[in-house]
Amino acid sequence: MGRGLHWIDWLIIFLYATLTILLGWFYSRRQKSTEDYFVGSGEMNPLFVGVSLFATLLSTISYLSMPGEAAGKGPVTLLGLLTYPLIFFIVGYGFIPIYMRQRATSAYELLEQRLGLSIRLLGATMFLVLRLVWMMLLVYLAANAMTVMLGADYWVINTETWSVVAGQFNDADPSTMLPGLYRWEASELRIAAVPVIVIVTGIVSVTYTTLGGLRAVVMTDFMQTVLLFGGALLVLATVTWNVGGLSWIPTQWHENWDSQPLFSTDPRTRVTIVGTFLSILTWYVATSAGDQTSVQRFMATRDASTARRALMTQLWVGATVVFTLHLVGMALLAFFETNPSALPDGMGLKTDADKLFPRFVSFELPIGVSGFVVAAMFAAAMSSIDSGVNSVTAVVTTDFLDRFGRKSESEKGSLRSAKFLALTIGIIVVVGSTYMKYIPGNITAVTAKTANLFTSPIFALFFFALFVRFAHPVGVWIATICGTATAAAIAFSGPLVVFLATYADVDPQVFGVELMTQIDPGTGEELVRSAVREVNPKTGVAELVARDPVSFQWIGPISLLVNLMVGVSVSWLLPRRNPNAKSPNTEA
Repeated sequence: MGRGLHWIDWLIIFLYATLTILLGWFYSRRQKSTEDYFVGSGEMNPLFVGVSLFATLLSTISYLSMPGEAAGKGPVTLLGLLTYPLIFFIVGYGFIPIYMRQRATSAYELLEQRLGLSIRLLGATMFLVLRLVWMMLLVYLAANAMTVMLGADYWVINTETWSVVAGQFNDADPSTMLPGLYRWEASELRIAAVPVIVIVTGIVSVTYTTLGGLRAVVMTDFMQTVLLFGGALLVLATVTWNVGGLSWIPTQWHENWDSQPLFSTDPRTRVTIVGTFLSILTWYVATSAGDQTSVQRFMATRDASTARRALMTQLWVGATVVFTLHLVGMALLAFFETNPSALPDGMGLKTDADKLFPRFVSFELPIGVSGFVVAAMFAAAMSSIDSGVNSVTAVVTTDFLDRFGRKSESEKGSLRSAKFLALTIGIIVVVGSTYMKYIPGNITAVTAKTANLFTSPIFALFFFALFVRFAHPVGVWIATICGTATAAAIAFSGPLVVFLATYADVDPQVFGVELMTQIDPGTGEELVRSAVREVNPKTGVAELVARDPVSFQWIGPISLLVNLMVGVSVSWLLPRRNPNAKSPNTEA
């Protein structure tokens, strides 16, 4: 077993990155128009498109969060697989036929046909914010996972001897911690690991996406899915070998897991079975039917039937990998429980469950196998970055530049502009990812609190446009504001309680929570005696904190319910715009 990544592991990672760039270059030579670049001319294989959809929506976030959630919280999220047949029926027969009749490069063109230009721009803008934040988050999480594998948060380079020493923030003097990319101190250059890894990951994924367009994205996503699944199977095989069989499979509720009941009247309960079902159903339907990343894949197929096959492929592959990743989490829990010496000082099975997977990959897998799984982890990041960059570029080009007459006169010029725009968006993602460290919570919670805030409001726009004939733009605007505000209030309900208690003297007990005291793990003393505070481990700053009075699981379902109720009510009260207008789901 190796201690950290061996040069053979790095060689495997390098070869994979080089292969993806070459694939992007190969497809760039076959592009003749922006249609080729954005939707692959609408004739792509539904198998590859479906796998690409899965790879896009899985990402490093899911690849890391599912094992961590299964190990540190419990396996209840697995029951979300029961929503997949319902998802297929709703999306496959309720939305895909409408989209395939329209054949639009951007899904948000449909919103203008029914509700006007302002709603189209609203949907496109929310999508841009959602996907940009999502890409920033997953790049940051991939980089954080890599620092665990390296066993280093920064490197110290002595400019006199040119020797390199790795360091970790939790072992260092606070004055040496790096807020940015680097710091000069006399003859020493300190380079933070996370920004460097972010830059490298961003360069590779943005390069092949910029060159190859959607065809390169779909084909690399297929390769990345093979790596993802293969990497998870290798971890399971290694744990099984180490423990001498399948004894790692739990036969009862583990003491490391939270209580995860069927349902709870207490909204503070982090995860329930009902909440899991509604949350996953809402997210999957909203993403598949209202997100350009998904709709663009459907448009790349021949017709509604092939698009449904792509969706079916996505769900089958997704169910298989999701189940496998949850098994990985259970296997890792058993391995580190029976081998506590394999964990470094300060790392706990529950508090650091998200780090168990990358720790095992780097320090417990055989040389070469580690490189394969690390490549899979970065494949997950790149599969989401490439899809996000391509979709964001399509929306900016179609809904803003082309819509307002900024389209290049020649097809060659339009293609060149699209590639330059993709490169610019990639740079924005890489720079913006450094700010994701300020969001508290484990990977699952952080994702729900940031990247998924606009998922339900965007879907609601399409619901109004396609199925509510009396929908009014003003009513839809008001509904979107209310739905988004509801999502944000739930996502940041804990900080909101602290704000109200601090500046408005509102008793936290009104929300059924109280401010908590954090004990310093090193000294056993309260960090701040004059106020109830905790130190944010990502910023090193003492902060007032309160438990979220509403679980993040309810962000999507409740915000969607508020959105639809307000939109229907307000639109019903407003004058009808045009009783004879055809909605996009009406046959020509």
